[in-house]
Amino acid sequence: MTRTSTAALHLVVDCRYVRVGRHDGISRFTAGVASALVPLARAAGHDVTLLVNDVRQLDKLPEAPHQLVSAPTSPREPLVARQVNRVKPEVVWSPMQTMGSFGRRYRLVLTLHDLIYYTNRTPPPEFALPIRLLWRLYHLAWWPQRLLLNRADEIATVSETTAAEIAAHQLTSKPVTVVYNAADPQTAEPRIQPTARNLVYMGSFMPYKNVRSLARALLRLDGYRLHLMSRVSDREREELERLAPPTSLVFHDGASDEEYRDVLLGATAVVTASKAEGFGIPVIEGMALGTPAVISDIPIFREVGGEAALYFDPDSPASIADAVLKLAEPGEWARRSEASVAQAALFSWESSATTLLEVLERVGRR
Repeated sequence: MTRTSTAALHLVVDCRYVRVGRHDGISRFTAGVASALVPLARAAGHDVTLLVNDVRQLDKLPEAPHQLVSAPTSPREPLVARQVNRVKPEVVWSPMQTMGSFGRRYRLVLTLHDLIYYTNRTPPPEFALPIRLLWRLYHLAWWPQRLLLNRADEIATVSETTAAEIAAHQLTSKPVTVVYNAADPQTAEPRIQPTARNLVYMGSFMPYKNVRSLARALLRLDGYRLHLMSRVSDREREELERLAPPTSLVFHDGASDEEYRDVLLGATAVVTASKAEGFGIPVIEGMALGTPAVISDIPIFREVGGEAALYFDPDSPASIADAVLKLAEPGEWARRSEASVAQAALFSWESSATTLLEVLERVGRR
């Protein structure tokens, strides 16, 4: 669909969070939105420049002019706006709320994905020690987040659940718009219930992800195997093997997109016992392929999974097992599979990019 706007803008998209190699959640969100946003913006008469810190990031991004600047983890980040000013943007969108803005000469839209680390303060292990220390200090109080968000002209977030949390904690006086996460487009053909009893978990092994509850649930799921797709430390692997029945865990230790898709297509369900999420892309990725979701009963998953998913108490291995076994009831798996495809279709990068473009145009007109 071609859109028209009252005035052409120069838009800059911060793509510095795109991973070289396999995507993580922020990387996939950035690339997904950017890939849909660039053609939409051009159709509306706008110019778009991609902001990167490594030219290899361009392999996952749409064809567009780019500007090379310092990395978001660089000590230069607080003053990165001085580098961005050189391309003379009118509006900049960043997929994170931490983009430096001192000295900026443009409008700015920042993104806050979730508030997970206020209640789960263990920082991501891949960060260097100084960043992990700052991470912990930052999440001890709400005021640093307010300072970051109120530097922007508007805020984007990836779910109504997070938007409600932002409002509840009064984190910003600026307008907040939901720009949903999504899964990459999939060809979903009618599925037949698999004969093998395979469950799939994609995600990290951070404490709040609660993977150990999934392992304990396998004691009640005779014949089921849990495929763990992400890289895992030796220590975590040993702990999970201690909790689960022998041979019930399959460690892929970092799967390619093709391997991940193949495993999902042969699975009974995609599962997660996470206690907090900003969205939950793996849930939608499985559902888009017709693989039912069996997931924690938390607000964000109710928003994402709708009536298609099955829900359980993440602290109860018995509840997890009961939810999985419900799929074995006559006709239940087929019904959930069909409903999953329809539910996943509610979230698309094009729809999210359309919403974001409306925000950028609104900000640019001020």
